[in-house]
Amino acid sequence: MCIRDRNSSVFRNSKKSKTFLTILFAVISIIYILPIVTVLINSFKANAYINTETFALPTEESYVGFDNYIKGMNYGNYPFFKAVGYSLVITVFSTALILICTSMAAWYITRVNSRFCKLVYLMCVFSMVVPFQMVMFTLAKTADSVHIPYYSFLSRSLEAVGLNTPWTIPIIYLGFGAGLAVFMFAGFVKSLPVEIEEAAAIDGCGPFRTFFMVVLPMLKPTLISVGVLEIMWIWNDYLLPYLVLDRTKYMTIPILIQYQKGSYGAVDLGVTMALILLSIVPIIIFYLTCQRHIIKGVAAGAVKG
Repeated sequence: MCIRDRNSSVFRNSKKSKTFLTILFAVISIIYILPIVTVLINSFKANAYINTETFALPTEESYVGFDNYIKGMNYGNYPFFKAVGYSLVITVFSTALILICTSMAAWYITRVNSRFCKLVYLMCVFSMVVPFQMVMFTLAKTADSVHIPYYSFLSRSLEAVGLNTPWTIPIIYLGFGAGLAVFMFAGFVKSLPVEIEEAAAIDGCGPFRTFFMVVLPMLKPTLISVGVLEIMWIWNDYLLPYLVLDRTKYMTIPILIQYQKGSYGAVDLGVTMALILLSIVPIIIFYLTCQRHIIKGVAAGAVKG
C-alpha cells in the first residue's frame, strides 16, 4: 500500500513538472515569435501609424494591404528580385564550397592525425572565437586588391576578377565558415569505421574516389546539418557583403533593406518591414523542413574519438 501511494505521488509530481515546463517553454516561444509577429502586423500599416501604433492591429485608417510589399519590390533604382538573385548565388555557391572543402579537410585531418594536422585543426577551432571586427578592414582591402585570372570566352583573352563579386566572394566565406564546419565534420569522421576505407583501397580506390564514393555518402547527416547552418548564416549576413561587394553593381537582400532610406535619413518603416518579412520567409521554410537533420548532425558530430 505504501509503495502504491509513493508511486502515485511520484507520478503526480512528474505530471506537475511536465505541465510547468510545457507552460514555461510555451511562454518563451511566444516571446521569441513576438518580434516576427510585430513585423508582420506593421508590414500592412501605413508608415505614419507604425511609430504611434506599433503593437496595435491594423485599422481601417492604418491598413494599406500589400502596398508596402509592392512598393518595396520597386523601391529606389535597384530591383528587389535582383538582390534576391545575388543573395541566392552567394548562398548556394558559398555553402557548396564550404561543404566540399571542409569535409575533405576534416577527413584528412582525422585520418592522418599528424602534428601538422592537429595544428590545422586547432587553428580551425580557434578561428571560431576570433571576432570578425578584428579582420574586417584588412579583409575589405584584400578583396579589392586580390584578383583571380580566368579565360573569357567572349573576348577570347585572359582576364582577372576581384573578390568583390557574387561569384568570387564564396572564397572569403570559405575562410570564415571553415572553422565550425571542420569541427563538426571531424567529430563525425571519428565515428566512421576505418575498415570501410581500407576495403575500398584494397578494391583499387584512390583517395579522391574513396572520399567521394565511400566517405561522403556516410557524411550525409552532418552535411545537411552544416549546410543548413551555413545557409542561414550566409543568407542573413549583412556586414561581409557590405564590406566586400561592389555596391554600385551588386547588392544582397540585407544591403538593399539597409538602403531603404529617403532624404535626411528618413526610413519608410512599412516598406522595410515588408522586405524583412519577404527575406526571412524562405529561410524559415527551409529551416522547418530541415530541422530534424540539424539535430541528427549535431548529435553525430558530438562523438568523441
